[in-house]
Amino acid sequence: MTNRSDVLVVGAGFAGMYALYRYRNQGLNVTVLEAGSDVGGTWYWNRYPGARCDVPSLEYSYGFSEALEQEWDWPEVFSAQPDILRYANHVADRFDLRRDIRFNTRVVALEYLEADNLWRATTEQDEQLEAQFCVMATGCLSVPNKPKLPGADSFQGTVLYTGLWPKEPVDLTGCRVGIIGTGSSGVQAIPELARQAGHLTVFQRTPVYTVPANRKRMRADVQQEFRDNYLAIREMQQNNAGGISNFRPVRSVKRSVAESSTSTSATAIPTTSLPASSLSAPALAPNKILNLTPEERLALVQARGLNMLLTFRDVYTDPEANEAANETFREAISSMVDDPTVGERLSPTTYGLGCKRQVLDRDYYDTFNRDNVTLVDLIESPIETITTKGIRTSATHHDLDVLIYATGFDAMTGALLKANIRGRDGKRLTDKWRDGPVAYLGLQMHGFPNLFTITGPGSPSVLSNMLVAIEQHVNWIGDCIEYLGTNNLQNIEPEPAAEVDWVAHVNEVAKGTMYTTPSCNSWYLGSNVPGKPRIFMPYVGGYPRYRERCEQVVANGYEGFRLG
Repeated sequence: MTNRSDVLVVGAGFAGMYALYRYRNQGLNVTVLEAGSDVGGTWYWNRYPGARCDVPSLEYSYGFSEALEQEWDWPEVFSAQPDILRYANHVADRFDLRRDIRFNTRVVALEYLEADNLWRATTEQDEQLEAQFCVMATGCLSVPNKPKLPGADSFQGTVLYTGLWPKEPVDLTGCRVGIIGTGSSGVQAIPELARQAGHLTVFQRTPVYTVPANRKRMRADVQQEFRDNYLAIREMQQNNAGGISNFRPVRSVKRSVAESSTSTSATAIPTTSLPASSLSAPALAPNKILNLTPEERLALVQARGLNMLLTFRDVYTDPEANEAANETFREAISSMVDDPTVGERLSPTTYGLGCKRQVLDRDYYDTFNRDNVTLVDLIESPIETITTKGIRTSATHHDLDVLIYATGFDAMTGALLKANIRGRDGKRLTDKWRDGPVAYLGLQMHGFPNLFTITGPGSPSVLSNMLVAIEQHVNWIGDCIEYLGTNNLQNIEPEPAAEVDWVAHVNEVAKGTMYTTPSCNSWYLGSNVPGKPRIFMPYVGGYPRYRERCEQVVANGYEGFRLG
């Protein structure tokens, strides 16, 4: 017997959980299908040592419930994975979400039944579920990239992926551990792995620009001040390019106005201050980096940290300014790493600061001063093969007990393409996206009526605070479904011209930024996955601009969409 719902939601991460809450409250019958055994999405799967969010905890939180905002305590300014997962579980418990979620249920096919105007999902257990609307809440970073290396299947030790870390504790005491990859997950994991392992060998493909993360514990007075001002903070998020309020609690400001005033209000950095690529950077400096001498730049970094390089506007658009920042970064690294050769290998030279989402670290460069850590530059000595006992490069063999892949994700499109989606006339999404993703507002694709994607390609998604982006998408979709019902309409999909025009706009606004320079190869472009079309996928125009466009489309009678 086929199970029937109003809405099928695929995925029970933060997007899927809020979608369930919102659509259930609209009076819709909602079923959520989740491959894991519990809620949390990204934070369920990414349990690797050091996993942590790069958005301040008080802002990386739901804004739909005032009661939720007032009751949850965050232990750190930037929370670690276990605390974020606890938050997800608290939300699921508080709003009784699990009763409508089917766990350990992986979708292997989605098919549009045109005659019935229904979507049919087939699971690994060969169960079929149908609904008028299907909402893909599968996440932007949910399919680990597993590189095909020679001999990979022959390794007889333990193989781990940062994006599929076991739920059970992993004991690395005394082990010879190798990790491939120095992107965000690798940078976060490496210092923790070095503390646990007998010896850690880091196999670096491309050095990374990383800056120290805020390590502070959450202060009760700061948390309370956020609670007192959350209404204003959520509004500020809506008007910031990266969906971050930049709210500065008065009590956290140095002596002066804050301590001399009896007011409990707060100040905020201007909402246009942060580029989307540096969500956690301090407020941008008023001057340009080219206004400083090389000596002044280095002195600034040595006095206030590497993250000061993120505060200059010209670094993100002016190649000369960008290279000035890059050179200062390299000089700073050389002073932080004891071995000059290692310091040189850790310094990026083939691409610029701002090309990729900014990585935050804790003790990353200090880790390479440890006696039990070895850096292998795979440009100098490429991997020849994985062996039964380790990795052989062109220079030598590295004996390992544990091999960890921190090789990133098939981002933005991976989970959608793996779902084996067929639209009208049996057309496959894989065929439609053969040359890169084509979608209108990152919400829908022509030929796939009533199928919605939360934070899909062509939306701000990974270039913004994901919780803010998620809530905006879920609300837009919910309002759309309600509009269809109120007006006795059965389906919605984009006009072909609308999605083509939107993709062109997404690429146009990305021009002139560091994201799309010829030297930039990032997962934003799909460059980390062999054979994947090179196309810029997220929307760099800023969250407010995107939100306003979505609102304008609705105000104009769902302009660019075909309603039937």
